[in-house]
Amino acid sequence: MKIDKQLISKLEHLARLEVSPEEESRLIDDLNNILAMVEQLQELDTDAVEPLSYINEDVNVLREDAVKGQLSREAALRNAPEHDDEFFRVPKVIDL
Repeated sequence: MKIDKQLISKLEHLARLEVSPEEESRLIDDLNNILAMVEQLQELDTDAVEPLSYINEDVNVLREDAVKGQLSREAALRNAPEHDDEFFRVPKVIDL
């Protein structure tokens, strides 16, 4: 695949960008260089290489899921600006 002005123009339209002629020529060169590097990578023989699942050997340390430090209903409602005996009272957000 070769990057040309037509493809840059199409990408420019799809991405809603404006590219100056100087930027366009630099962009064409950069994208062609990237494609050339990818083509070099495709030439490598990877048949004997196992797929990599994880980059490092670190293990995720998880804590036990336990309920701790709960407030009682009275303590939670104590500093609420508005509440009834059971719930926080908040302004209506959705009009039906």
